[in-house]
Amino acid sequence: MIQLQPIRTDSLLYPFMESLLIHSFPIEEYRDLEALRIFTDHTPNFHNHVITDDGSPIGILTYWWFGEFYYIEHFAIHPDYRNGGYGGKTLQHLFTLLQHPIVLEVEVPNGETEQRRIQFYQRQGFALWTHPYQQPPYRPEGEYLPMHLMAHGNLQCPQDFEKVKERIYREVYLISSPE
Repeated sequence: MIQLQPIRTDSLLYPFMESLLIHSFPIEEYRDLEALRIFTDHTPNFHNHVITDDGSPIGILTYWWFGEFYYIEHFAIHPDYRNGGYGGKTLQHLFTLLQHPIVLEVEVPNGETEQRRIQFYQRQGFALWTHPYQQPPYRPEGEYLPMHLMAHGNLQCPQDFEKVKERIYREVYLISSPE
């Protein structure tokens, strides 16, 4: 059975989370690990989870609660468990737990991998927002990355786009002005 195990940096599962994050995402798509540790332990609206199946760690999920919607920052299934239905099962479990709109970022569909990822989220009920969106850099030397937002639940593009973007920029990336 899929479960979301909340973790802090002193959790025995925390090294699994960091390792999977590093191996699943390019360095420009996650924050400095020390900053992540600070967010994990000291930011009340940031939630860091290890996904388990019958107690065994199979993935990671980090998300933010913004009062009106949730924002999934990172979601990855361990390579040993990919293509086994765990991603969909995890999201379905998450939908029952959160019961508010959910937003996430996806890479622009320039290749087959990006297209398959978007199709996966669409099968789970997410809508692709094609308004131009740039993921702000996590690191001072980083650059903005072209992405799209996807939303599940009662959020609509274009009317909610700027509100959602502004909140993500301010809370997640710690910037108050648009790119």
